[in-house]
Amino acid sequence: MILEMVRANGAVSLRELARVVQTSEVTVRRDVRALEAEGLLDRRHGGAVLPGGFARESGFPQRSLAVTAEKAAIAELAASMVTEGEAIVVGAGTTTQELARRLARVPGLTVVTNSLLVAQALAHANRVEVVMTGGTLRGSSYALVGSGAEQSLQGLRVTRAFLSGAGLTAERGLSTSNMLSASVDRALARAASEVVVLADHSKIGADTMLQTVSTEMITHLVTDQPPPDCSRAGTELEALADQGVRISVAGGTGRAQPGERERTLPGPRGAQPPHGKPPLSGPPPITPPSAQQRLSDLAAQRRR
Repeated sequence: MILEMVRANGAVSLRELARVVQTSEVTVRRDVRALEAEGLLDRRHGGAVLPGGFARESGFPQRSLAVTAEKAAIAELAASMVTEGEAIVVGAGTTTQELARRLARVPGLTVVTNSLLVAQALAHANRVEVVMTGGTLRGSSYALVGSGAEQSLQGLRVTRAFLSGAGLTAERGLSTSNMLSASVDRALARAASEVVVLADHSKIGADTMLQTVSTEMITHLVTDQPPPDCSRAGTELEALADQGVRISVAGGTGRAQPGERERTLPGPRGAQPPHGKPPLSGPPPITPPSAQQRLSDLAAQRRR
């Protein structure tokens, strides 16, 4: 059953495998290790992928059923970043569809999208204007792709682009397995002042065939808390932060303090102590005594 799920989806998280086969993640992890030893699949950051290093794109029905709670939490946090009257672009994907459902409550919003599902989620929203790109319909993702979609985005400028994909690494950035989708997502990213990537933990560290947006172009990553056994996912997040990507963890525990909805990990764009000031944590600096203080101490010793 595990092999069938991986072959059907391309990549599946341990959490999702455990839910479907109705057993514990510990048992699933043991089985995945055994299957990897036989060369039938590869383990990846709390999940399993097709052997060969690059996960292929799964169908929309499979993607829509994977890590649904995590996607909803990511979408809720991402929606809180959008303000009234803003103009944004939203790419295709199951997580961006969840985002669109929550954007319906933001008044005065203009949303440019190539996703039929994003447009459908916003179709009846009051005071939200939806602008569709042109292009050719790609049925497997319900997205408009091709030269028509790219040309319709020329000359466009918005504040943020919210994009998803099949994989995200610090080395290559966001990636997907479809050439037409990758090209349109690059055009969406170029239209925005900031690029916000929405990616659940199963995509962190996954690498697919075509680069969509390089790490240097990604401003912000909104993700969920990786399972405790995903040490490589944590390492990947730190590497992304070191390259200047702001990291927000939806419903985070461990990385974020209790009650926090957002956490910026150490990195070039992270919060740093002001120049010349000591860090907020740790012992206070030792200040050498002034000349006046030294003279006062010497006089006191002579009096004694």
